[in-house]
Amino acid sequence: MPLNLPDKLPAIEALKKENIFVMDESRASQQDIRPLRIVILNLMPLKVTTETDLIRLLSNTPLQIVVDFLRIKGHKPKNTPVEHMKAFYHDFDTIKHKKYDGMIITGAPVEHLPFEEVKYWDELKTIFDWSVNNVTSSLFICWGAQAGLYHFYGIPKYMLNEKRSGVFRHTYSDSKLPIFRGFDDFFFAPHSRYTEVREEDIKKVSELEIISTSEEAGVHLVMGKNGRQFFITGHTEYSPNTLDQEYKRDILKGLDIKMPKNYYPNDDPSQPPVVRWKSHANLLFSNWLNYYVYQETPYDLDSE
Repeated sequence: MPLNLPDKLPAIEALKKENIFVMDESRASQQDIRPLRIVILNLMPLKVTTETDLIRLLSNTPLQIVVDFLRIKGHKPKNTPVEHMKAFYHDFDTIKHKKYDGMIITGAPVEHLPFEEVKYWDELKTIFDWSVNNVTSSLFICWGAQAGLYHFYGIPKYMLNEKRSGVFRHTYSDSKLPIFRGFDDFFFAPHSRYTEVREEDIKKVSELEIISTSEEAGVHLVMGKNGRQFFITGHTEYSPNTLDQEYKRDILKGLDIKMPKNYYPNDDPSQPPVVRWKSHANLLFSNWLNYYVYQETPYDLDSE
């Protein structure tokens, strides 16, 4: 089944060119089916790029999914037209009465700030608290994962000596966990961040379980509340060229930045990057949707 997306969302045409089956609201309304409802709080600066990356991964299951995009009220993105935000995004006040099968909270370019100094921290805390009783399972990504771990469990973040950028090898703790169904013995995932959470802090919290790590990148995937929360420190959703674009953007800014590790053939940025994470990214999202959302959510969301 395809994703049911808002009419004229730019991601629709981009994904159709990749032979990914999506449909707009007009066509989906003709099908008599109870789709999964997913809300995405998109905090990334390039909204359309992130929308496309996430929708690409959500589309890889036989489930029909309705996606709502959520924004922070009063926060004006610098890199996305106001018209796009008005057309496709909701303020929290307009959706807080609803219940959702799943929620995704993205990263954000505010790592250098203490959480309490982020302008929208209070609203974000409200959304986090709302998700506990109104969402079956939530997926927190990169800074979103750090923010969630800090808000719910008091886990601090730490500045790194240099940006952790590249594609790193990971292992997982238990092959029997449904989130890893179909995974190879090790897998790769991109990271792009200036901060980290540490294993020793997480292990002090009995409600949390570290289920995936990397020797180079550290903690990768943390599970909370028996699968109702997943915290991913990397960017499994990244498209092939995202790290390349970030690296070359930072070079143009004059930043003292190192090349993404394990990314370019022979560490040559003039060559197309090697993609080693796509299959496991698809598995991660489809397993989350199937085992922690679809099989756990009630048919009538309002019955809970």
